[in-house]
Amino acid sequence: MREELTTLGFTELLTPDDVDAFMSEKGGTALIVVNSVCGCAAGMARPGVRLALQQGPRPDRLATVFAGQDVDAVARTRGYFAEMPPSSPSMALFQDGELVHFVPRHLIEGRTAEQVASDLASAFDHHCAPAA
Repeated sequence: MREELTTLGFTELLTPDDVDAFMSEKGGTALIVVNSVCGCAAGMARPGVRLALQQGPRPDRLATVFAGQDVDAVARTRGYFAEMPPSSPSMALFQDGELVHFVPRHLIEGRTAEQVASDLASAFDHHCAPAA
């Protein structure tokens, strides 16, 4: 479950300090995935992220926290998008330290990985610089 994201280049944020260090880098774009053991994470969220990253522009930095396991890190992460209800799985895209796109669980459940990927890829196209 964790490896599905770390093999794509995601950094695991295991502690609140890890989260703060990751978020302290304000420049560029960053995607944080709140991972989960649920079926929609396995069937739609993680595969959707993988597919989206294989397309055009992608975030400069990638990180993940694991809901239900890295409890303190997840709580700190959610503090960076406190205006959104807690949701796992979910995906948060930041540009220059500001939340610009959020995909909560209810937009993952009942959709295909390809649909989730399309949503993310559209956000990447809009907010991320093309690869050099």
